[in-house]
This record gives sequence, C-alpha cells and structure tokens, in this order.
Amino acid sequence: MKILFTFFVAFLAMASIAQDKTEGYQFETVYDLEATCVKDQHRSGTCWSFSALGFFESEMIRLGKNPADLSEMFVVRHCYADKAVKYVRLHGSLNFGPGGAFQDAVYVMKNYGMVPESVYSGLNYGEENHVHGEMDEVLKSYVDGVIKNKNKKLSPAWKNGFDGILDAYLGELPESFEVDGKTFTPQTYLEEETGLNPDNYIQVSSYTHHPMYSQFVIEVPDNWLWGEVYNVALDDLMAIFENSLKNGYTIGWAADVSEKGFSYRNGVAIVPESDAKEMADSEQSKWEAMTPAERNKKLYSFDGPVKEKVITPELRQEAFDNYQTTDDHGMQITGISKDQEGNTYFKVKNSWNTGNKYDGYFYASEAFVKYKTMSIMIHKDALPKALKKKLGL
Repeated sequence: MKILFTFFVAFLAMASIAQDKTEGYQFETVYDLEATCVKDQHRSGTCWSFSALGFFESEMIRLGKNPADLSEMFVVRHCYADKAVKYVRLHGSLNFGPGGAFQDAVYVMKNYGMVPESVYSGLNYGEENHVHGEMDEVLKSYVDGVIKNKNKKLSPAWKNGFDGILDAYLGELPESFEVDGKTFTPQTYLEEETGLNPDNYIQVSSYTHHPMYSQFVIEVPDNWLWGEVYNVALDDLMAIFENSLKNGYTIGWAADVSEKGFSYRNGVAIVPESDAKEMADSEQSKWEAMTPAERNKKLYSFDGPVKEKVITPELRQEAFDNYQTTDDHGMQITGISKDQEGNTYFKVKNSWNTGNKYDGYFYASEAFVKYKTMSIMIHKDALPKALKKKLGL
C-alpha cells in the first residue's frame, strides 16, 4: 500500500507538472529569422532608433555581413540637430521631442553614414543606460527660447549652442575611427562594412483616407521629416508580412501598444472579442452579469488563446481617426508562430531589455498586428512580385 501510495503521489505530481506546461500560450515556430541581441532603450524615447537599427542589423546578417552593433545614439544625435533647424524655421509649429520614425534612420544613413556602438555610445553624462529626461527638457527649452527671443532675428550662434548641448550629453560626433585596425569615416563604414543601401528601404501602411497604391505623408506627430508611406489594401499589407518573413526579410514595425490586450510581462499582444451581442445567449447572460473589472480580468487573463476581434479596414481607420491608434512604439518583427489552436502570431523583438517571459520578445496575434500596425519598414524586394509591380517598384 505504501508503494502504491508513493506511486500515486508521484503520478499526481507528474500530472501537475504536465498541466503547468500546457497552461497559457504554447507557440510553435513557423519562421524565425536571425536577429542581434535585444537592446535596452531604458528611460529614453528612442524606440524608433533601436528598432530601426535592429532591423538593419538583421539586414546585414541577411546580406552575409558580420553582425554589428550599430549606434542608436548616432542616429538620435543627428536627428535632434536637424529637427531643431526645422523646428526653428517653422517658428515652433512642429512636434519637437525625442520621438521619431523608421525613415529617420534611413535619412541619417543617406546623409551622415553610420558608426558602431563601440565608437558612439551616447553615454556622456554619468549614466550606464540611456536616461534622457533632462536632456530632452533642456533641448526643448533651448529651441523655444531661440524662437521667442526679443532680438527680432536669429543670431548665427544658436545652432552652435544647440550642438554644444548635444555634445555635452551624447558626445562629439566622430569624423574618423578605427575598427579592427582599419580606419573609417561614418560614410565609408556604411558603404564598406554594412552592405546597406538606404535607397532599398520603403515604408508601407494601409488607411482608407488616402488613395490605395499611392504614397502619402502619414499624419503622425513624430513624422518630422514628413516621410511618405505606400498605401495598400489591408489584405496586401498582411501578405507583405507573410512574404517578407517567408523569404528571410525581417520587418520594422511601428504600432500602438497602449491596448489592454498588450502584456509585455506575459509576452503576448491580443485583441479579445468583447462584443457581447456576438456571444451565444448563455455566454451573453454570463457576460452581462459581470462587473467591468470581472470582464477585463476574463478578457485579459492571458491564460491561453481567446476569440479575437475580426479586424476590418473600417475598424483600423476609426481607431486612427479617433486617436485610439497612435505612433506609440517601434519594434522589429522577426518571425511567425502558431499557438496550440493554430492561430497565427508574429514574433516581435522589443527594446526594453530582456526582463519578460520571452527574454525581450513577445508574440503579437494576427488580429493585433492587423489592428494596431501604423506602418512597416521593409526591403522593397520583400514585396510580393505582383504588388511590387503595382507600386511601380
């Protein structure tokens, strides 16, 4: 009896372990593309630079180059300097702050080249990680003061003063540097070491307030360069995701992660179906009897796959027009997985260090990606052939 009891206890323990392993989301990899390590933007509003350069680091791998750790702050430094000129020229009628977009990194590569992290870390102010609150505030106050000055004209000194602040916080920009015993300028490093051609990269979106299969300036505050995106139908946008990852191209993903269905700690982003009128009668009566807190807990428990909203172009457009979808966060999509019920998820590399369930990655459901994608950056060869021809590329 003791032996039987011991066996029974062991069986229960094993059953409990098996149950633990099957709880929550279980992901099976479909495509998983190579990427460099997860970085940490820390307390800075520079996700756009981290995600763009993570994307370009994966592009270097795809092109057969040695993977590099590119300098996010090199991009931030140049963008802040050129944004200040535009902000002053427009008398302050431009969004000025730490935010940006994927095209900013392309702009910097075209105009200034690129450097590795080892050459320009941007940590010149006594911190081990990026903490930009003070710098952002000082830079904004400075350019506002330049605009409001009582001299009735600008002095030729203001830009040097602004650059001096950037130098003090981020460090002086290198004119030349050495890597593995070879001397480069930022321009020659881009050309010789990265293999990247900035002209090969485009941005794509899908909104109904502009004509399809044309370009438009996407109306988001951080688009200080007034960069254009190609506008395609929603089905074509999702086909780009599939075609890109299937053929070895990662994706720069600009999206909104302010939804309750986004849980970085749990490593999942979903859009639960919360419309009670679409439930069966018994389900609806239970739903209506719940308090709002109970409904939220049920919807966003992240215990496992749930029924999600059907995302339409109209729903996307409504969220964009009502400020429910904003230019919230830049990330990199590196793969596709399926959950235990066969639903599709996109594997997302974030820039908030590695302190979550999936070591800095999370899985965004197909519905979430359909609903909350603002725009994507891709190599133009990642487009399906018919769509590439349709866009004139």
